[in-house]
Amino acid sequence: MTERTTGPRPTLESVAARAGVSRATASRVVNGGTGVRGALADKVRQAVEELGYIPNHAARTLVTRRTGAIAVIIGEPGFRVFSDPFFERQVRGINRELTAHDAQLVLLWAEGPGDHDRIARYLGGGHVDGALAFSLHTDGALTSAIQSARVPAVFGGRPDGPGAAVADVPHVDCDNRGGAREAVDHLIAIGRRRIAHIAGPRDQTSALDRLAGYHDALAGEGEALVSQGDFTAESGARAMADLLSRRPDVDAVFAANDLMATGALRTLRERGLTVPADVAVVGFDDMPSVADATDPPLTTVRQDIEGMGRLMVRLLMQILKGDGDGGDEGAAGRLPASVVTPTTLVRRASA
Repeated sequence: MTERTTGPRPTLESVAARAGVSRATASRVVNGGTGVRGALADKVRQAVEELGYIPNHAARTLVTRRTGAIAVIIGEPGFRVFSDPFFERQVRGINRELTAHDAQLVLLWAEGPGDHDRIARYLGGGHVDGALAFSLHTDGALTSAIQSARVPAVFGGRPDGPGAAVADVPHVDCDNRGGAREAVDHLIAIGRRRIAHIAGPRDQTSALDRLAGYHDALAGEGEALVSQGDFTAESGARAMADLLSRRPDVDAVFAANDLMATGALRTLRERGLTVPADVAVVGFDDMPSVADATDPPLTTVRQDIEGMGRLMVRLLMQILKGDGDGGDEGAAGRLPASVVTPTTLVRRASA
């Protein structure tokens, strides 16, 4: 409980006086410095609480050379961000981990190439300590713009594009290719032989890796049949209609994300086809708000979307502390320079 209700705003000097320490000692505690004995640090923190002292952010930035803010950059237009629950889950994980590190999230959208210079200028202007970016595209333009700002950055998903040396770019991704392979292997194991794929955008590495996993599993097992989507439910519905027009006897489909799988289910229902008796359907992501709500419930590949967001923050904080040059994952809890998380097939009623 603070005792200040009205009057002048408490100063660092008044905190030091209340705690019985020097101003320099009070400043070190307030600004997260080291070298202050535990008992003295506790007195300073108690004085801060009692007086209701609020640190001056500008002054703290001058002392620590840190803003306490992290930019989160999403390489998609706003309508995609608000319509796809993937983004909400990723940002939720990022925000929870940033909160645990007492850092503020600053959200930036890269809706198109015209935004790249603006974002680079903002990052380079000293407004944030680092950047997290996801939903990248294979032209590499957004990755290059972020790197040009020379701020520590971690990317969600495997970077690609001109000059993108994956090993040199800190990133967190899931095993997209292995997860897709497991999905198609499952369809083969339950006796399906005319297995189609609704692919994601050709300019995103996650979609390309899932397409590669589909081909891996199908090799020697049957004819590849692919229709293009863009990770939206509407594109999944269109792609399913296209597949049925080309191959009416298709008996299974693996969609590169859950939203496109819901679109495929809608088209199959409209055509009078039963899932899974006529056509088995598997998605990718395992977002409860989608997979549990479909009819029938969706068999899908689970990636830990929220956990990947938290890993991005942990990796960035490691870099900011000067420990981000890779190394043994088991050494003192350090993460390697980049992380690939496992996926799991979750079997429900659709396949």
